[in-house]
Amino acid sequence: MAHAYLKQFFEHNTLYSRIQRYSTILGSFLLANSYLAKWILANEVVATLTAMGAALLLGLPLMVNAILDLAEKRLEMNELAALSFAASFATTEYRTAGFIAFFMLVSNLLEYRSQVGARKSIEALLHLSPAQARIKRNSKFEEVEADSLRQGDIIEVLPGDNIPGDGSIIEGLSTVNEAAITGESVPVEKRTGDQVFAGTINMSGRIEIAIAVESQETVLSKIKCLITQAEQSKTPAMRLINRYIGWYTPIILMVSAIVLFFTRDIERTIAMLVISCPCIILISSPTAIVAALNAAARLGVIIKSIPALESAARVSAVVFDKTGTLTKGNLEVTAVETFNSVDPQQLLTLCASLEQHSRHPIARSIIAEAGRRELLLHDVEAFEEVHGRGVKGIIAGAPIAAGRMDWIEEQFGGLHMATSANGTSQLYIARSGMLLGAISLSDTLKTDARAAVDAVKAVSQNDVYILTGDKKKVAEKIAGELQCTIEAEIFPEQKMNKVEEIKEQGHIVAVVGDGINDAPALAAGDVSIAMGGAGTDAAIHSASIVLLNDQLNRIPFIIELSRKISLIIKQNLTFSILFIIISLLLSAGGFIQPILAVILHTASSMAVIFNSARLLKTGSEIP
Repeated sequence: MAHAYLKQFFEHNTLYSRIQRYSTILGSFLLANSYLAKWILANEVVATLTAMGAALLLGLPLMVNAILDLAEKRLEMNELAALSFAASFATTEYRTAGFIAFFMLVSNLLEYRSQVGARKSIEALLHLSPAQARIKRNSKFEEVEADSLRQGDIIEVLPGDNIPGDGSIIEGLSTVNEAAITGESVPVEKRTGDQVFAGTINMSGRIEIAIAVESQETVLSKIKCLITQAEQSKTPAMRLINRYIGWYTPIILMVSAIVLFFTRDIERTIAMLVISCPCIILISSPTAIVAALNAAARLGVIIKSIPALESAARVSAVVFDKTGTLTKGNLEVTAVETFNSVDPQQLLTLCASLEQHSRHPIARSIIAEAGRRELLLHDVEAFEEVHGRGVKGIIAGAPIAAGRMDWIEEQFGGLHMATSANGTSQLYIARSGMLLGAISLSDTLKTDARAAVDAVKAVSQNDVYILTGDKKKVAEKIAGELQCTIEAEIFPEQKMNKVEEIKEQGHIVAVVGDGINDAPALAAGDVSIAMGGAGTDAAIHSASIVLLNDQLNRIPFIIELSRKISLIIKQNLTFSILFIIISLLLSAGGFIQPILAVILHTASSMAVIFNSARLLKTGSEIP
């Protein structure tokens, strides 16, 4: 157990971290002075002593890391670097030893900084929630720690402030910039009753918010957990590297020992040990993954599983849910048909007057249309709503009913007028036994649905399916507009079975849904993408990729990102393996000296890092 305590001390002890930092700075200073003493002062004794001190100070982190690895019975990069350092030091090549240690530290710093740099947008996202909040207590607002907010607390958010918790507005109007959460660049109008999220920015008005969840349960906190999980997940390439990396160091040591035995040239062996440090192999995947996660998070795409992202490059069939995914999920008035010389505005006014007392989705759509037309509604007496059938009441002394045709006939009798319904729901209105007309409502496509489906087809030449529980006529209308294969009037279990059926045909299937009633189908897909996951637990838990907004253009982006990350990782690994093999042969042949080996090793790490950083620009053209 002693090595565990040692590991904990060296990795987490603040004093050791401070010693390491100062020893690196002082060691670098002494290394530079050793060259000055040799070249300018021509004092070999001073040059040798300063070089020895520099080597000891710079070599400390290398030796500590190597000892910790050996204590845990691991042979990795640190051992090769430490051996090359020790060999140079033992042969009194102090400047070479110091140079090796210095550039190994620089290489490690570059790798660390590259991953930190690639995570800047993600870190900014995770730290958007303010540290303080203004909570209402005894009719006054006072500052408290944002982490202390609990469900039911009332907080005040002023214009320009970040919102500290998830909840709903109970007072005030404002526009809120939700780009950090959903990736939506346009601020959203918010009014009483609307939901807001921690980390978003209150732009224009003072609002009071009732906190809905604890601080650790906010959407922002969930995103943090998802990103952390994704960074810890491994690609197939990473799993392969981890499987064989344990054999790598013993093989390199054996080859180096053979070269030393036949050539008796310690410098060749040192160069081989330096150039073969496998850090470029080890960072080939992680740097690409972090860059890809950053590019995705910028657009409100949260990757829960890196293997799922990799699979997206091989997707050959995409299954969409209809309602709320391809369509707006809200019925809209598409036509007003009247009989007996009734004015359309009058018909809509009578219908909206009745529906203003109902909370049915169709009623809300009728009221919204009346509001857009600025219609003045009538008072209603004796209002009654029959679930699933319609509503009725008395307006200006005349009985009026709105609802299904068969129910209207039951109310008045003798009405036998029907209208065509092509992909729409219809609401009939009658007054005093006379059929006045019908209002057609339809769930319309999102404005970007056609472009997104076309882009999915173009990017990967995929088969596109729509699975919905909606009526066949409604579904066929949507399918006709999008030119997709569709199956309607099916239940969630049947959706899942259909996904399994498509997979049995040899397809890699991506399923796109809202994450609630589509959970079985999402679970069955090779790649599952949940739309509008902000605030929706079902979406976050049921899919491998979560879109925090409803922007369909993120779907082709995911496929493009998947292809690029696979390509970048292959490029990194190919370059790394070829570089090490060729450099080893040149080192064994005496063409690469230890100092040049260190420089080449650092340059190769930078090449891999910069190649991975190209992923950061993916999707930068998407608004």
